[in-house]
Amino acid sequence: MTAQDMLATVDLGSNSFRLQICHNQNGNLQVVDSIKEMVRLAAGLDEQKNLDQASQQRALNCLARFGERLRGFDPDQVRAVATNTFRVAKNISQFIPQAEAKLGFPINIIAGREEARLIYTGVVHTLPPKGENMLVIDIGGGSTEFVIGHQLQPAITESLSLGCVSYSMRFFPRGKINSKNFQAAVNNARAEIQRISVALKSIGWNYAIGTSGSARSIRDVIAAGDESIDAITAAQMHKIANRIITAGSTKKAKLEGLKSDRMEVFAGGLAVMIAAFAELNISEMTVTDAALRDGVFYDMIGRQLGDDMRNQTIADFQKRYHVDVIQAERVASQTQMIFSHLTASITPDHPEQWQQYVRWAALLHEIGLDISHTGFHKHAAYILDQADMPGFSRKEQHILAAMVLGQRGDLRKIVEFSQQEMLWLGILSLRLAALFCRARQDIQIPVNHCDIHYHKSAKQLVINIGAEWLKHNPLTASALLQESTLWHKIGLQLEIKAI
Repeated sequence: MTAQDMLATVDLGSNSFRLQICHNQNGNLQVVDSIKEMVRLAAGLDEQKNLDQASQQRALNCLARFGERLRGFDPDQVRAVATNTFRVAKNISQFIPQAEAKLGFPINIIAGREEARLIYTGVVHTLPPKGENMLVIDIGGGSTEFVIGHQLQPAITESLSLGCVSYSMRFFPRGKINSKNFQAAVNNARAEIQRISVALKSIGWNYAIGTSGSARSIRDVIAAGDESIDAITAAQMHKIANRIITAGSTKKAKLEGLKSDRMEVFAGGLAVMIAAFAELNISEMTVTDAALRDGVFYDMIGRQLGDDMRNQTIADFQKRYHVDVIQAERVASQTQMIFSHLTASITPDHPEQWQQYVRWAALLHEIGLDISHTGFHKHAAYILDQADMPGFSRKEQHILAAMVLGQRGDLRKIVEFSQQEMLWLGILSLRLAALFCRARQDIQIPVNHCDIHYHKSAKQLVINIGAEWLKHNPLTASALLQESTLWHKIGLQLEIKAI
């Protein structure tokens, strides 16, 4: 077992944080260490959706312990993903830098459908294939994911903002449960699930799988009462609900098989699961131990083997928005070439990662043309920032959106511009590439035989281009001079020298 064969995932859920370290044996994962802490981050959201200081401190203390265990790991061996509470907390941008400092690695906030895809990836890689559609339901602390599929890629992914922590807090304050508030929780969850039920039923499934803590807890309580049952049924769940309602709280019900760390959030998860069974007409559900972290592991392995889901997403978006792929590839090649010149004099963090970002941004820089030619870069940026993009984290989508937004026009609209050096070098690379390739044909691009230098200390960019070439390309020469003026407005000197 070598250090290079070790992979680690950090799952930052709304209820618990979990670190898992595995040994990668040619695609087979062997767990060597696992740490789980009940942080209850979602419980720290106030009415304005801000995380309170107590919940932030619990999270930071946990991440510091995880960070100690991860010392010595390379960045490409660790992936940390954050889910619903990180998505909805309004003050998360102030918290993330502290969290990343404690952990020692970047934290990727993933969209709900991306979370669903990763959960499904974990399930499909750990369960024996049946060749039939399965419905996977994962009830987390702040959201519930629904996925249908039987192949490596799911047929449909959905995510709803209902979870065991949020529902327990909302409907069962101080843990008090009666028939009225429990039915209210079930009805509310059913109303939410109804929004996606038609789409799910139109695809259909042959069997249902439950993942995550709520499903396992419900199964364990059922099994403790009847050892002949190793699944979840609606009848058994209603029996459990009646016991809790009669007792007045989950604690007083003294349910056998229920772990103490699930006590406070069990009723919320149970209400959501009962609602899912009722709304989707589920008769029985088996439970698997596969979870989000497993999907992240297999996704990491795929990236290392060159099977990166993000590349497929880029191709899918090009097709969906009718991108001129020849022009996109032409611009992407030039963007990467310029970016390499600009970063040659500095030592960027994660250089290969940024090369991917500039290439992806270039490949999708014209997707907005499918909506409107006027301001197409704004349409493209909005799509990249807001769409569900399988494989991409929210941060990665923001980076692509910023680059595409900055491909033309006034640069002062890029809010993060002055704070992220690699981002604005990527923007400059894309702007120049698009400018040189505006004729949309394979012509000799001057970047191939001219010098581009970035002087970091002086905040100066120098482009040396042959005087004869500039003379024969007056339109491009004029555009380059305009570029110099635009960059000057944000405090960076872009100098065009004819040589």
